[in-house]
Amino acid sequence: MTRITTEKLDLHLRHTFRISRGSEDVAQTVLLRLNADGIEALGESAPIARYDESPDLVAAQLERLSLRNLDLWHFDPVLDLCGKGAGARCALDLALHDLAGKRLGIPLSTLFGLDPTRALKTSFTIGIADLPTTIEKTKQAQHFPILKIKVGSEHSIETIEAIRSFYRGTIRVDANEGWAPQTAVAMLAELARFDIEFCEQPIEAGHPEQLRFVREHSKIPIVVDEDSLTSADLPPLWGCVDGINIKLVKCGGLREALRMIHTARAMSMKIMIGCMIESSVLATAAAHLTPLCDYADLDGPLLITDDPFSGVRYDGAQLRLPDTPGLGVAARQAT
Repeated sequence: MTRITTEKLDLHLRHTFRISRGSEDVAQTVLLRLNADGIEALGESAPIARYDESPDLVAAQLERLSLRNLDLWHFDPVLDLCGKGAGARCALDLALHDLAGKRLGIPLSTLFGLDPTRALKTSFTIGIADLPTTIEKTKQAQHFPILKIKVGSEHSIETIEAIRSFYRGTIRVDANEGWAPQTAVAMLAELARFDIEFCEQPIEAGHPEQLRFVREHSKIPIVVDEDSLTSADLPPLWGCVDGINIKLVKCGGLREALRMIHTARAMSMKIMIGCMIESSVLATAAAHLTPLCDYADLDGPLLITDDPFSGVRYDGAQLRLPDTPGLGVAARQAT
């Protein structure tokens, strides 16, 4: 008998997390438990309001699914039951992969034929805050060799200049669509002196030619996130950006993420795999794909105080993949 149940997880952030569009102190995700053949498989979704999804909606979509008489090895027909709902599809996709790995007794990286020792180092994100708070948060995180600094406020240059006065590691910036094209060009020209690895999503999504303009007038490479939800979004970006950010909950899970990776490689784009505020279930699934990518931004579990699961291990910034079957996540023991 196959059974689906869901549970909402309230994940409390260590610090208020602010980007150019808003802020949050508690993030809510949806945990999926898929029971089949005496095996419990896990999935997770971190629904995004910007795309008209919520934890309640995703949980309801998942609980309405009937998997009776379906072969759970046939991933695509099962996932198609979710329709266009990327959030629900993501959770189910993860659970199907977790189930497959557990049935075979192998971790997800092995299922994909990947070398776990080639997992990447992750960046650590510093959200927007007043300058003293940003400096304090950065000093607490300066042992990380890669920082992603959220920008888009009027104090972005001052913030990066202050951080560069003491931090010598790699800096990436993420504007979350916070600038107009001309403003982006001007800001990136100012930021170039601080040795920025790349800028993520400088302008509003949906305008490839404006991205091309920014890229052609910037010494800093351009990576997109909100512009690269699925593989279908990538062809219009050819020649307009240097790379893409893949998020499992935006694209609908691991299968679509693999399509995005292959598509991006065919277009000579760099690839980052990123995350939302999420538990180790979702972050570990993404971590298994890092051997195929150039950059990782999988710090979601590091940003929260109450991750209910263990999975991918953080050896400083280095991601260490679990070697247990499936996703390799397990519930943390209560202390």
